[in-house]
Amino acid sequence: MTKKIKISEIPEFDAVEYLTDEEEIAAYLTAVLEDNDPALLAAALGDIARARGMNQIAQASGITREALYKALRPGSAPRFDTINRVCAALGVRLIATPMGSARNSV
Repeated sequence: MTKKIKISEIPEFDAVEYLTDEEEIAAYLTAVLEDNDPALLAAALGDIARARGMNQIAQASGITREALYKALRPGSAPRFDTINRVCAALGVRLIATPMGSARNSV
């Protein structure tokens, strides 16, 4: 007989646990960018910033910790300047590739 599990007993998924190195961070961002959803990108950058330490990323980006939390919360729509500053603080950059390239089909 299979044991029934209540939805309320299932732990909430937190990507932060899996963002342990640059390759995993880059793969996560690449997957998020493929969805073409700015709010999802903001939330993903928030996950990465939490994995790296929000205080550290706030200092490196020149954005207050409170403003960083606000800009990177799920559902937000941060300005490109904010995204660019956070990416620089995280040590990643967004790269454009032609839509028909082999890199986009991976």
